[in-house]
Amino acid sequence: MSDPAVVLDDLREESEALDVLVGALGEERWAAPTPAAGWTVAHQVAHLAWTDRAALLAVTDPEGFAAEAAKAVAAPERFVDEGAEEGAKLPPGELLAHWREGRELLQEALRGVPAGVRFPWYGPPMSAPAMATARLMETWAHGQDVADALGVVRAPTDRIRHVAWIGHRARGYAYLVRGLPVPVEPVRVELVSPGGELWVYGPEDAAQKVTGQALEFCLLVTQRVHRDDTSLVAVGPDAEQWLTIAQAFAGPAGPGRPAEGPRPDQGARSADGARPGQGPLPGTQEPRPAEGTR
Repeated sequence: MSDPAVVLDDLREESEALDVLVGALGEERWAAPTPAAGWTVAHQVAHLAWTDRAALLAVTDPEGFAAEAAKAVAAPERFVDEGAEEGAKLPPGELLAHWREGRELLQEALRGVPAGVRFPWYGPPMSAPAMATARLMETWAHGQDVADALGVVRAPTDRIRHVAWIGHRARGYAYLVRGLPVPVEPVRVELVSPGGELWVYGPEDAAQKVTGQALEFCLLVTQRVHRDDTSLVAVGPDAEQWLTIAQAFAGPAGPGRPAEGPRPDQGARSADGARPGQGPLPGTQEPRPAEGTR
């Protein structure tokens, strides 16, 4: 993810797509529960707004961000929920305006960051492209929670290539955060994009491999679906183990989602487990979107 303009454009589009879902909701729908325990639609949007503001502070006022980061260190299990809870108390119109303003300010700030410059974050220092990629991943994942709460089936777009990229890059972190040894052998990932292209990550000659639909891989690495509810194919023991612990976000290991059967946006399974119309099958720690599966 070396071109910040490309990923920032995609981030804006992903945010606007979620805005379409929530922009005209009545107040009662903002209180609808989402798959993240204890979080409503309002909590999901409030969390995105809170994280955008934190990222803006990191870019524009590193010392001020350091003070905020210290609060996270003091209460690592609560600060994410507390930020979402505070925002969720706002009237929906005010929360929506707060989120819109914050994400635009962050867009402007990230576009002004010189190439090669890094700024502080809750994990390792971030470049503008890395932060934009992580914000897109989180916006997409929380947008999925909102869509699930509203009973909406979203058409996947090729913007999820950024999510897939983080998911692959964060493979080692998924082991480290669980106190497990990181496998030495690489895993090749080959994914069919929503547009029908093949996205590949990892060495071509890797003996272990993961293949399947990019949407399923992205849902899995953001812990929005259980491994058993995907048709992803793993070749090799390390590849299979990874799919049971994968996470595209930094922070504590999430518990993941329980097995529930295929999602409506994944299509129907045929008898052999393939998807109708399924065609032939880009080492960084990214910032946390939230605790656990949030």
